[in-house]
Amino acid sequence: MNNPIVFAVVVLTLLGLAGGLILVLASKFMAVYEDPRIAEVTACLAGANCGGCGYAGCADYAKAIVMDGAPIHKCAPGGDKAADSIAAIMGAEAGDRPAMRAFVSCNGGENCGVRFDYSGIKSCAAAAGVAGGPTACAFGCLGFGDCVSACKFGALSVQHGVAVVDRTKCTGCTACTKACPRGLLKMKPVAPQPAVLCRNKERGAAVVKMCKTGCIACGLCVKNCPQQAIFLHNNVARIDYTKCNGCGTCVSKCPKKVIHFMDGGPTSVDAPVPEYAVL
Repeated sequence: MNNPIVFAVVVLTLLGLAGGLILVLASKFMAVYEDPRIAEVTACLAGANCGGCGYAGCADYAKAIVMDGAPIHKCAPGGDKAADSIAAIMGAEAGDRPAMRAFVSCNGGENCGVRFDYSGIKSCAAAAGVAGGPTACAFGCLGFGDCVSACKFGALSVQHGVAVVDRTKCTGCTACTKACPRGLLKMKPVAPQPAVLCRNKERGAAVVKMCKTGCIACGLCVKNCPQQAIFLHNNVARIDYTKCNGCGTCVSKCPKKVIHFMDGGPTSVDAPVPEYAVL
């Protein structure tokens, strides 16, 4: 083979074939096995990567389901459809799942007074950092919409100075609960059960000076609840959803109209308590 060009081509071809053979053998003997169900489960998830499931993203959650047996119903944006699909892949029972949605535990807004005029950055976190915030109530909604910005599903808005959740759009991802500097976004089961829209821990007389619709800890809801599902904690009413059957007695008895239904109206006094309900 006197032609150097031909010789070079042959050598390069042989080297290429040898390299390809080495890569094929390496991919076969050094490959890291991944359970194909991980990709299938990932495809069932919403793809929002919201972190509401407690994992870094959908792929990590899918891997945890397949490899570690993580619960299959933690994808709030995917809801029951995602959980049912994953259950089919994993050969597991879907089971009963709590459907949780956010609500704002404040009814203040324009009903709440102000301590000073705030002209800084239009952010709840920034406003809260200035002398505790401009609202007269140190526990109420600041109304600048950090939760609105955090919600990827358009379920939040600010109306009359207070954040409001459209529970028909809410997916339960909990992004808003992490965005609120005052912790006013809470999760509640989707059920005809009331919620207390106040978190003011001051005594009644002080609350009246701050807000027209704040809980004054009068205890009428506690005394009249037939299920003993309401109690006072830090001078504000709280509902134990493991006991509440949605009869609505507390709603009618509250003199400050602090307790509201989130989903539907009152149910029968003898209605059973939902098994999935949590505090």
